[in-house]
Amino acid sequence: MNQAIEIRGLDEDTLGGRIVRARDIARMELTEVADRVGVTAETYAEWENDRSEPRANKLIMLAGVLGVSPAWLMAGNGAGPDQMALAAGLQSCAEELARLKALNDEISTAMQGLEERLAALIVTTGA
Repeated sequence: MNQAIEIRGLDEDTLGGRIVRARDIARMELTEVADRVGVTAETYAEWENDRSEPRANKLIMLAGVLGVSPAWLMAGNGAGPDQMALAAGLQSCAEELARLKALNDEISTAMQGLEERLAALIVTTGA
């Protein structure tokens, strides 16, 4: 049961709003993201507050750091971080369910074999 789960949509938030949301979902501090992208905390805060926008090279770096696509950051196209997290969670649950079903089948087979052995022993001993 290997299903690819895809969620797409259009996010109508601002660039700054999407940056804030992606950082929150990534559970990163503002200064941590700024350092990893190579800008000051003040510059990064201006991006989050829609007072300025990152250059293309910084936007691509920012998308990588936050784990989202540049297209989603720029225009809200495609799956955002909350949707990506949901899709990953659904996929993980589907995989775990498949694993548990396989274990259940294995246990059922083992129980059936044990019942057959027990029945044979009862017949042999005349109990």
